[in-house]
Amino acid sequence: MASVTASTTPTNRRAANDPVAPGAPAQGVPQGDGAEAAAAAPRHNTGSLARRMMLIAAGWITILLLVGGLALNSTLTGLLTRQYDEQLHYMLTAMISSAEIDSYGDIWFNRALADQRFLEPNSGLYSQVDGAGHDPFPSNSLWDRTLKPSGKKARLEPLYYDSNQFPDEPLRVVEQTVSLPGSDVEWQFMVAGARAELDEQIRAIRSILVWSFAVLGIGLFVLAMLQTWYGLSPLRRVRLAIARIRTSGANRVTDPLPLEVQPMVEELNALLAHSETQAEEARTHAGNLAHALKTPLTVLTNAASAHAPDLAETVLRESATMRRQVDHHLARARAVGRRATGHSRTGVLASAEAVERAVARLYPAVRFDIAGSRTAVVTMERQDLDEILGNLIENAAKYGGGSVFVTVDPDPAAALCAVWIEDDGPGISEADQAKLFSRGARLDTEKPGTGLGLAIVRDVVGIYGGQVELGESEDLGGLLVKLKLPRAG
Repeated sequence: MASVTASTTPTNRRAANDPVAPGAPAQGVPQGDGAEAAAAAPRHNTGSLARRMMLIAAGWITILLLVGGLALNSTLTGLLTRQYDEQLHYMLTAMISSAEIDSYGDIWFNRALADQRFLEPNSGLYSQVDGAGHDPFPSNSLWDRTLKPSGKKARLEPLYYDSNQFPDEPLRVVEQTVSLPGSDVEWQFMVAGARAELDEQIRAIRSILVWSFAVLGIGLFVLAMLQTWYGLSPLRRVRLAIARIRTSGANRVTDPLPLEVQPMVEELNALLAHSETQAEEARTHAGNLAHALKTPLTVLTNAASAHAPDLAETVLRESATMRRQVDHHLARARAVGRRATGHSRTGVLASAEAVERAVARLYPAVRFDIAGSRTAVVTMERQDLDEILGNLIENAAKYGGGSVFVTVDPDPAAALCAVWIEDDGPGISEADQAKLFSRGARLDTEKPGTGLGLAIVRDVVGIYGGQVELGESEDLGGLLVKLKLPRAG
């Protein structure tokens, strides 16, 4: 059994119909120097990472300080107001406890109120007792003014409220409705204090809060700036390390870095290693191709210099040899290039069915049977998978006895996705199986072919990290090719 040329696969047939010749520049792609084109290209970014972190920090600091300041202001203001109310309530309680009803049904106090300000006109502390059918009983401090009750009955608990009944003196008032022994009248006891002292204390507290929170906010913002600068310093070190790679010829980033940045550096080093591997592979391919073309070119030169009578035959033979070598190395180069673009996902069964339809047109008498898992997906480019399956399935159709079985992923639990290609041909001995993977090796020279099919399969599968093995088919008795490809996660 001999291998088939890559030109018979569906992939290469599509390539042959492509209006763009291999190696020709694509339309719309600048052909200038790559570095100059990259330098001339506009640089797009999503803004400064440090500025973004600073804006987030400033926003949260402002929100937290604003919410905290408002909460603390409400707490302290409420505390001062409660303390002031307790003082007024203490005086109200003293009034109620010293109040009595005289023989005329009027109210009087059996002892003077303790605070001297009740006796001083317009002192800022006032009291008054009202009852239905009785004149108000105000303190001396009210002088010619009276307090207006709220109109609410506060029997169980005292009622506290602010009042603006004196235009030039806001008041804080506490009142309570009390029934005194010996009287059927409900008496309204009121104590009022000017809010000037309370408001001054609240203003002082708020001033302290504003200044202290402003200083705290500035300090936190400066701290966030320092934290951002220090936190992003490893990224600056990475940038400098990359600059050293470009200028000094270093090939790795070896600076010690924090745990959060280390994975990125490891990926960068892996990318550098991958680029080095690709460059080395490119040099190797170029050297191999030059070495492979050297001998045919020498033969042609010698034949032409000696004016050999069989020069035409020599040119055709050596040109075919050079074409095979070029096809082989181009297949490898395409596989390496497509692998470098990223991990693609390709359905194996769909590719095998597409290849089977193409090969069936070339060999209409061959019976094809394709079965297996439709969910099997491998990390390969569809074009490379088509080329591999095209070579193997066409070989089985060409050199088999008329039946070709293709089984996709017979063991879904295996680490690699397997594809079995079996035929009912005469098979190949173990001694000859190793020869088939050599470039140009053919066991059947009567049928057309270049002998590069299996060599290309081996190289492309190896580039993707897969395996290819030859064996004997238990069902058909011919050759069994076990193709193992990296399974997509």
